[in-house]
Amino acid sequence: MKNQTKILVVDDDPVNRDFFQLMLSKLGFLVEEGYDGMDALEKIKKVKPDLILLDNIMPRMSGFELTKILKKDAAFEEIPIIMFSALDDVQDKLAGFELGIDDYITKPFNFSEVLARIKAALRNRELFAQIVIRESRLNLAEALCHDMKQHLGDFAGSINELDSAVALIPSDLTGAVKEKTGMIRKRIAELDARIEKTILEWDALKKNEIGLSTLEAQIRKFLHQD
Repeated sequence: MKNQTKILVVDDDPVNRDFFQLMLSKLGFLVEEGYDGMDALEKIKKVKPDLILLDNIMPRMSGFELTKILKKDAAFEEIPIIMFSALDDVQDKLAGFELGIDDYITKPFNFSEVLARIKAALRNRELFAQIVIRESRLNLAEALCHDMKQHLGDFAGSINELDSAVALIPSDLTGAVKEKTGMIRKRIAELDARIEKTILEWDALKKNEIGLSTLEAQIRKFLHQD
C-alpha cells in the first residue's frame, strides 16, 4: 500500500485549517495542522511532512522565521514550502524565494490553483531527489573507476614479476606462460585505456558542472519569474 503524502497546514486561522483539512483529506492526503510557527516546528520534528502549506503572518513566529529555521536544518531543508500571505508585495515574494520557499500564493486563493501548486511542488521535489540519487550513483562509479585504475597498475606489476620468474620454470612451459601473460597484459592495457578515457571525459564534464543547490536555486528562480 502506497504511503499517503503528508501535508502540514500552518495557519493561525482555524477556518483555513479546517478548510484544508476537509478538502485535502478528501483527495487522499494525510493532513496535519499547526496554529503558528512554533507549534508547526514541533509538528515538523514529529511527523516530517512531505510538504508545508505555510501562512506568513502569524503570532509568536512568522512563516518567514519558520522557513529560516527549516532551511538551516539538514533534516528539514528539503521539505517543499508553499507560503500564503495577504501581502501582494513583490519584495515579500522575492524574500520568500530567497529563503527557499517553493511557491507563494496571495490570499484570497482559489483551491484548484492551490492544489495545482501542491502537485507541482511535489513533482519538482521528486525530480530533485532523483537527480541527487543519480549524482550519488555517478560519484560511486567515478570512485570505482579510479580504484580499478589503481588496481590495474598493481596487477600489471604482478604480471611483470611473473615474467621475470619464467626462467625458473621448465622450458617446455615457458612459451605457454609467456603467451598467457602477453594476452593478460594486452587486456589490462585495453581496460586501462578505456578507464583513462572515461576519467578524462568526467573531468571535462565537471568543468561546466554546477552544484545541486545552485541548480535548484536557478530552476526555482526561473519557475517564478514574472
